[in-house]
Amino acid sequence: MSVIDLLAASGRGPIWGEATDDLNLTLLSWPAGEGPTEHVNDDRDVVVVVIDGEGTALLDGIQHELQPGHALVCRMGVSRAITAGPKGLRYLSIHRRRDGLQISRFDGSSKAGSRPPKE
Repeated sequence: MSVIDLLAASGRGPIWGEATDDLNLTLLSWPAGEGPTEHVNDDRDVVVVVIDGEGTALLDGIQHELQPGHALVCRMGVSRAITAGPKGLRYLSIHRRRDGLQISRFDGSSKAGSRPPKE
């Protein structure tokens, strides 16, 4: 793994990802009003680190404001949704490795034979 500029990539949704033997890391970027809809992850805890922009996270019906520098621990089994604020939202999602993750690079290349990255 090399040093990655998390502000350099562009796009919508999952725009970069990396996997180690233990972790999956995914950079997601959402325009205003968009983001992952409400869902429950029963498999693993997820840490969300806000890189740029602002938005809200809804965890089990409780709303939390998100700003750059904020970290949010989403425990498994908790319902969550994230919505970008007026200027959009960019965050890093980190969790225990999930097999079959497709890793996309800034140059557009990816490892074959896998499904698209999920938060």
